[in-house]
Amino acid sequence: MRLFFLLVFVSSLGACTRRSTTAADAPVRPVKVVTAARAGVIDLDFAGMATPDDAVNLAFKLSGQVLDIPVSQGESVAAGTLLAELDPRDVELKVSADRSAYEEARSQMQRMQRLLEHEAVSRQEAEASRTRYAQAKSAYDNSLDLLRQTRLRAPFAGVVEAKYVDNFEQVQAGQTILRLVAPETRTVKFTIPENSLRLLGDTTTRFEVAFDNYRGVTFPARLKDYAKTSSDASGFPVSLTLQQVDTLRYPISPGMSCTITMQTTDPVHDAVTLPLSAIYAPTEGGTYVWIVTPQNRVERRAVVPGEPYGRDRVLIDRGVEPGERVVTAGVYRLSEGEQVRIIA
Repeated sequence: MRLFFLLVFVSSLGACTRRSTTAADAPVRPVKVVTAARAGVIDLDFAGMATPDDAVNLAFKLSGQVLDIPVSQGESVAAGTLLAELDPRDVELKVSADRSAYEEARSQMQRMQRLLEHEAVSRQEAEASRTRYAQAKSAYDNSLDLLRQTRLRAPFAGVVEAKYVDNFEQVQAGQTILRLVAPETRTVKFTIPENSLRLLGDTTTRFEVAFDNYRGVTFPARLKDYAKTSSDASGFPVSLTLQQVDTLRYPISPGMSCTITMQTTDPVHDAVTLPLSAIYAPTEGGTYVWIVTPQNRVERRAVVPGEPYGRDRVLIDRGVEPGERVVTAGVYRLSEGEQVRIIA
């Protein structure tokens, strides 16, 4: 009997020892944390594109048949280069007729002036001859201008971006013949959402532009203009002008893609910034983060997120105080009050 009680006592002691060991050796979940800090200046990134400083759709001021378009799409041309020509025969006939009328009116006016000096005609007749001369000269000058309009010339050095008609095609006055764009630019455009529109009016807002072609190089830019309406609800268009660009080293052409970083003062004074990975949004709803207490236990806390910040961060308008430690990895595996171990 004494042996039996001794065995029971030893077994109980072993069980207690195992329970104590299990409780002491329970695994503590390792977590990564970040210390919340005020945002101060926030960065907002937008995708953009370089657009031409100078671009024009060229058209004739009169109707006619296209005689020749001696340039190709994509061709670079100098200012004054002939780009397209209409068949000038009809206009040349008009010029010839108007020139004859002009020369006759000029001769008549000169003859009437000589006769007036000898008082052989009335002053009224001389004035009438001068009027006919002025009208004939105006018609002749106008027909000469029309003849010049049968040729389209490049108003500036550029690249033929598109051709819209072919040789011998009949065109109407004002119909677009081709599009000419400047080969280099300092203008970039992008769109911003409605909640960022007010930041454009802030004097502290700054812009930097980075092109995909030039990795690691950023260009300062200033606000050129922006639209306060968005008819298609796709965002509000904004134009910037690049500054301090070495165009010989970094030529920028229309169509080049870029990233625009808009730097501005955080409009919410007490807001902090956190990595996006710190946000916990369970299926039942709500937006939370896990706060690590001084006892190294986690506490779930509801937060009010603000705008995206940079490429992988978000502003927290309410719910987190500067200096608090926030879990940044594994937020969906934690439970309220769980003991954690902070790792580097």
